[in-house]
Parts: sequence; C-alpha cells; structure tokens
Amino acid sequence: MTIGSLDLTILIAYVIATIAFGLWISRGQKSASDYLLGGRNLPWWALLISIVATETSTATFLSVPGIAYHRGDLRFLQLPLGYIVGRVIASGVLLPLYFKGELFTAYDVLRVRSGPAVRTIASALFLITRTLADGLRLYLAAVVLQIMLGCALWQAVAFVGGATVLYTVLGGIKAVVWTDVIQFAVYMLGAIAALVVLHGDLDGGIGSALQGVDTAAFFDFGWDFGSAYTFWAGLIGGAVLSIGSHGVDQLIVQRYLSARNLREAQRALLWSGPVVLAQFAIFLVLGLGLAAFYAHREFASNDAVFADFIVKHLPTPLVGIVLGSVFSAAMSTLSSSLSASASALVNDFVLPITGHRKDEPFALRAARAATVLFAVAQVAVGVSGLGGRGAVVNQVLGIATITTGVILGLFVLALLRRRSRAASLVGLCAGIVAIVVVSFGLPAGAIAWPWHGVLSAGTTVLVGGIATVFFAPQPS
Repeated sequence: MTIGSLDLTILIAYVIATIAFGLWISRGQKSASDYLLGGRNLPWWALLISIVATETSTATFLSVPGIAYHRGDLRFLQLPLGYIVGRVIASGVLLPLYFKGELFTAYDVLRVRSGPAVRTIASALFLITRTLADGLRLYLAAVVLQIMLGCALWQAVAFVGGATVLYTVLGGIKAVVWTDVIQFAVYMLGAIAALVVLHGDLDGGIGSALQGVDTAAFFDFGWDFGSAYTFWAGLIGGAVLSIGSHGVDQLIVQRYLSARNLREAQRALLWSGPVVLAQFAIFLVLGLGLAAFYAHREFASNDAVFADFIVKHLPTPLVGIVLGSVFSAAMSTLSSSLSASASALVNDFVLPITGHRKDEPFALRAARAATVLFAVAQVAVGVSGLGGRGAVVNQVLGIATITTGVILGLFVLALLRRRSRAASLVGLCAGIVAIVVVSFGLPAGAIAWPWHGVLSAGTTVLVGGIATVFFAPQPS
C-alpha cells in the first residue's frame, strides 16, 4: 500500500457513510415514479448541484488537471463557454417539452412526435454510449485505487462499482441526487485543499506557475478543425454538445423530470453552466501548478499526474479526504448513469414489451434489476482495457458526441411543423453514417471531437428535413 492506515480508514468510513446516507434518504419508496423520479418533488438547488456533480466524474477531477499539465495553458476553458450557450438554448427550447404530460424519459417526446421506432433507436443509442463512457469513468477511478492499494485493476473496478450500485439499486434517484449534493461539497473541498498544499510546495506559490501563461493561452481564434482547443470548437461544438447532453440525454433529463415544475428545472439547468465554468478553472489552475511542481516529469498517462500527487505528496489525513473526493466524483456520475439507464431500459423497452403499467410493482422490480444489469456492464467496460488510450476525459466526451448529435437532430426534426416518422428514420440513418465516417473513415485527428456532434446533428436535420418533402406529413 502507498497510503497510511489513517487515510485508508477515512476513505473507507466515507464510502460507508455515503452508502448509509443514500439508503436512509430513500426510505418510503412505493412506486417506479418514486424510484426513478423522486416523486417529482426535488428542490431546484439540489438538482443544480446534482447536474454539476453528474457531469463531474473522475475523468474531470483527474483528467482535466492532466490536460493543463500537458499543454501548459488554459484553452480547455473555451469548452465550458459553449456549455453555457447550449444550456440557455436547451432551457428555452427543449425543457418545456418535458412538462407536457407525465413523461418518464427524454425519449417519450420522440415516441409522441416521431413514433415508437425512433424512440426505441434513440434510447438504445443512449444506453450503449452511456455504458461505454461511464465504464471508462469507472476505470479512471479504479486506477487511483490501484495505485493506492497496489491491487489488481479488476478488484479496484469491482470495489468502486459495487459501492456505487449498493445505494443506487435500493435508493433510486432520490438517493442519487442527495448523495450528489454531499459528494459535490466533498470533491470541491478536496480540490481546493490540494491546491492549497500545492501552493505551499511551490517556490512563489501558484502565482509563479501562472506567470508563464500569457493571454494567448486562454483563447485560440484559429479555424483548425483538427484541434479540440480552439475558441470556435469550444463555442460551437461545446454548445451543440451541451444542448444534446443537457437537453436530450436521459442522464440529465431525469433530473428535470424530478423537479417540481418547469421553472425550477430551468433554474437548475441555467445556473449549472457558470458553476461548471468555475469548477473547470480550478481544475486547470491545479494542473498548471502540477506542471511547475513536477517540472514536466514524464508519466505513463497525464491522467495519473494528479493521482500521483494525491497519494505521494499530500499529508495525512488529507490524503484520505482528497481520495474521498476522487470517489465522490466517480460515485456521483456512476450512480446517476445507472439510474438513468435503468429508467430508459424499463420505460422504453421492458414496459412496452410486457404490457405492464408504470404504477405496478413490476415496474419498480424491473428498475432495480436493470440498475444491477448496467452496473455489471460498466464494470466489464472498466476492465476491458479501453481506458488508458489518451486523456480519458477526451475519450468520454468523444463517445458522447457519437450519438448525442444524432439524437439532438431527431429532436429538432420532431419540433418541425411538417414532420414525418419515415423522414426521421432517414435522418437518423444519415446522422449515424456521418459520425461513423468522421470517427473511423478519416485520418485520426482530421476533425476534432467537439465538431463531431455538430456534423452528426447537422446531417440528421438536413437529410431528415429534405426527406419530409418525399413522405406524407405526420398529423399533429
């Protein structure tokens, strides 16, 4: 082991306390609505924090400082600028759709407006990419545990996945949201504590690490489509990604459906943008400080830089507290993913096939079984060896853009006055072909991942819109 017994005790106590709290807060559940939507009675500020904590996985906590460590600049901040723009658009255009009727998933909108086939395909795409992306997030959290305990990777993955699924499978979305609130506070305090220690370890403090960063390191206004770190890639690509991830992705939409009303859901979404921007800024400054501390020492992966500093250079008992932060970030995202995936599988596949209603006990049992199923699937991805091929945060966001743009394009087609179910299917197929060509048919790095969502969404809308001319319009 590379940490002391006190730090390990603190970490274990934190994980046990998180599980216990999640189980306690979720008592009294009687239906699938309680389990998957918290009875539609969760406060906006808790949903705001849950949104931020959900998108702040271990990939963000460890990989974003690694990007600043490697690049020596703050250009990653261009991406959350686009996130803010995308949230404003999603709040005004897409959120009102979810409060017309008693919807359980984002894809219920597609069922009503574009037909069951489109809904089923969109939901399946969500389930596949969500499992892949969050399996990679699970892998990164397990790497820290592996460094700390010197255990096998599969054991570390199983530990993190098992601890998360325990309170998620029993507690549902209410346990997820309220543990997210605590986990957000823990991982932000952990990041700030690490920053304070790093400041004391550097000659001249953090300020000395920032002196070499000039204003040109903040924005790159070039039109290099092969770079993920330009202003336009961040603003346009980030906006489209955010509209998709926060407007049509069940992972986040589940939180809106758990809100008391539309206004509270919009408030939670809009305020999450500035919070994420500030959070990214802290993580990037931390990465620049690590670059000065290690003097650009070579690591097997840039994602391992912050983990190495936590385990080897923080004092006791701060190691245990910051490691608790790492697992807070991991558990908040993974628990949200499991709950959202279970919701989509049960509502969009199981109930239509079996004929059961949402208010029957069968729906609640199916949702819990689905939660376990996706936990096993994500653990399998975590030990598969897909991680470690470049910055995990870029891998995760790249996977998200594969289908987020296509699904966003389907929602745009669903909003058209003249629309057709057949045309939506044509647009969907065209969008998938476009993203496959961009991802696998072009030379690596020819088009950076922030543009993938723009291309797939644009292709889906363009081809689907043209196809509406050749098919009979769908009745309103």
